Amino acid sequence: MVESQFSNQRKPSIVIIDFGSQYSELIARRIRETEVYSIVVGYTITPQQLMELSPKGIILSGGPSSVYEDRAPMCDPGIWDLKIPVLGVCYGMQVMVQQLGGLVGAATGKAEYGKAPLEVDDPTALLTNVESGSTMWMSHGDSVQQLPDGFVRLAHTLNTQDAAIASHSRHLYGVQFHPEVVHSQYGMVMIRNFVYNICCCQPNWTTSTFIDEAINNVKEQVGNKRVLLALSGGVDSSTLAFLLKKAIGSQLTCMFIDQGFMRKGEPEFLMEFFDQKFNINVEYINARERFLSKLKGVVDPERKRKIIGEEFIRVFEEESLRLGPFDYLAQGTLYPDVIESSGTNIDPKTGERIAVKIKSHHNVGGLPKDLQFKLVEPLRTLFKDEVRKVGQALGLPDEIVKRHPFPGPGLAIRILGEVSSEKLNCLRDADFIVREEVAKAGLYHEIWQAFAVLLPVRSVGVMGDQRTYAWPIVIRCVSSEDGMTADWSRLPEGLLEKMSNRIVNEVQGVNRVVLDITSKPPGTIEWE
Repeated sequence: MVESQFSNQRKPSIVIIDFGSQYSELIARRIRETEVYSIVVGYTITPQQLMELSPKGIILSGGPSSVYEDRAPMCDPGIWDLKIPVLGVCYGMQVMVQQLGGLVGAATGKAEYGKAPLEVDDPTALLTNVESGSTMWMSHGDSVQQLPDGFVRLAHTLNTQDAAIASHSRHLYGVQFHPEVVHSQYGMVMIRNFVYNICCCQPNWTTSTFIDEAINNVKEQVGNKRVLLALSGGVDSSTLAFLLKKAIGSQLTCMFIDQGFMRKGEPEFLMEFFDQKFNINVEYINARERFLSKLKGVVDPERKRKIIGEEFIRVFEEESLRLGPFDYLAQGTLYPDVIESSGTNIDPKTGERIAVKIKSHHNVGGLPKDLQFKLVEPLRTLFKDEVRKVGQALGLPDEIVKRHPFPGPGLAIRILGEVSSEKLNCLRDADFIVREEVAKAGLYHEIWQAFAVLLPVRSVGVMGDQRTYAWPIVIRCVSSEDGMTADWSRLPEGLLEKMSNRIVNEVQGVNRVVLDITSKPPGTIEWE
């Protein structure tokens, strides 16, 4: 039985009601940038449940549906009687209009997608200090055709008469654009206006207050019991290790399972860093041969992930029983994981929630029931960028806090096709060169991810007077804000040339280097 973590979490100042928008998480992150705590909930939340959360403001997200269609997702109309300020964004604004007696229909002019100048008609309240003519990001095919009683227009665009609206007396506001995206020039100004001026929130969601609250919560939950943490060396588990060390000291035991798919020198670095430098108890488990044997003959990427995940659980189970007993299992669950598992995404055809298929990886969420762990998840209210800030505040060096994301199955999914020791050694050396040269060029922190991929084909080459038949290495470097979208990084030609020359000359088994210049979408950052 796995028991959820402590329930005495702080209550949100702003609640985002999700109608299936791809930007719902981004709205929450933007609110938190103002140092105000926000959470995302599904559109089926009741007025009573909202009152239990005691928010100072509510934001209705965008969504893929049309409010006039059958089974379109709607919020409970009782929300309008709570006397809590509400901001409707895009579809959320249309829900507000439809439920309060206005009219929404297909845009009579042109649908708007992308950048559009916003002409401000009422520069007060929500639009205080928003410059008329500034760019906002539009994405809609429907528009307001008639405002509800008591509403006025705040702004318009060339194709949208009511681009921003308000009922000042009721503190209800709506915008047809997306202030949360970076393309909207005064988007954060509007968000701050809503959070501070309209909802009267206080900026009390800070790194230091989070750390203090998390430490107190962990102490209260754990008491004098022992806690086990599966340490990967990534930002999340490393930050969690430091936080738990500060909270419960020697009651914490970390387990590092070396499955053989780590980057060059990382197992040695992690053991030296945590165990020797910071005196965090880490049990090293060498399971390289065990994992590699399980992948023999396997080429399908999803099957690789499942095998690695299942084997990780088996190893974790055996070693935890050997090292135990433990009462608690610490996991680096983050807020996006919580949102995804709550299933707030909406099917635009049926109006119903849909489950999101999350790429499988070797977390420990599928542990056997007989292990009887209770969960400790202090980071479950945080986004990734917030975890990094917490890590820095706890004393983690930049080489951990600012390191590039690395997939759970490691290099096994950066080798397309069957994984072997020879390929792992080859890729490990090539990947090291890519990252080392990017760092030498001073670009490591300008790039979201920089790594190498090994393709399961061989091509002809010439080295010296000898004909070669060897693997190609793909250089993959992308720039991104959050990994949801990404563009390939325009590296200097001299840097690419240096990488290519070093890889071909220093890495055995490689005679060709190619560059991946695909953005996400249509591609993904990883190849598998």
